[in-house]
Amino acid sequence: MRVAGEILVEQADIGIFGGTGIYDSGLLEDPKEITVETPYGKTSDSITVGIFRGKKIAFMPRHGKKHTIPPHLINFRANIWAFKQLGIKRIVSPSAVGSLKEELAPGAFVLPNQFLDFTKSRNGTFSEEGRVIHISVADPFCPELQGALKEAAKAQNIPIHSERTYVCIEGPRFSTKAESRFFRSTGADIIGMTLVPECQLAREAQMCYASICTVTDYDVWAEKPVTAKEVLETLKKNVENTKKILTSIPDLIPQSRSCSCAKALEEAEF
Repeated sequence: MRVAGEILVEQADIGIFGGTGIYDSGLLEDPKEITVETPYGKTSDSITVGIFRGKKIAFMPRHGKKHTIPPHLINFRANIWAFKQLGIKRIVSPSAVGSLKEELAPGAFVLPNQFLDFTKSRNGTFSEEGRVIHISVADPFCPELQGALKEAAKAQNIPIHSERTYVCIEGPRFSTKAESRFFRSTGADIIGMTLVPECQLAREAQMCYASICTVTDYDVWAEKPVTAKEVLETLKKNVENTKKILTSIPDLIPQSRSCSCAKALEEAEF
């Protein structure tokens, strides 16, 4: 247990946010469940810290272990702050998305490198009165971590689509047909509800971040209504492949960071 302001004993190298369908990593040796109290309120759930392939891994289910937190009510600031307190420098973030492109069929894996933000009410910054942060997210994801994810998928012989754009909507409802056609017209490739502000908060915290997305449906532009049941059925089929990619990640991430993520605040604050 940790109280804000105390020194935290538990530390970790890599943080994983489990998305829809991934509520328990099932990968860790000697797992220990801890709670991190934050200045921003409660995290989505307790954090499981354990060892995998010689590295300390921290796992948190983004929607809670029983999927009780809808996307628009996730306390993203608390979640990122908690990982930062554990000493985590790199975050891998699996999530479920809809497809806006014919070639991205249900079951496909996608590695986005850009996003469009259509969220409405989320607190997406640690910037507050007395501290103004103008963070750069021209390239929102860590190239080093993205490279490791590509190599991890290749090592498991799992095809992955990269250089794609993610549209993030408020949720928890799915899009109307008009909205879906509009998002498709922007040139975006996938659509989801959790990437923003998670990725930009990680950047403000000077942590490396990359998202690995599983396509669950074609969204409604394809004239096929999306249902939660359909999403869960596709995720169940693909969860083992997601875990296979995660198992390869620790060996492929270099010990030291050569990216610019750790220096994100150097020219961002007034």
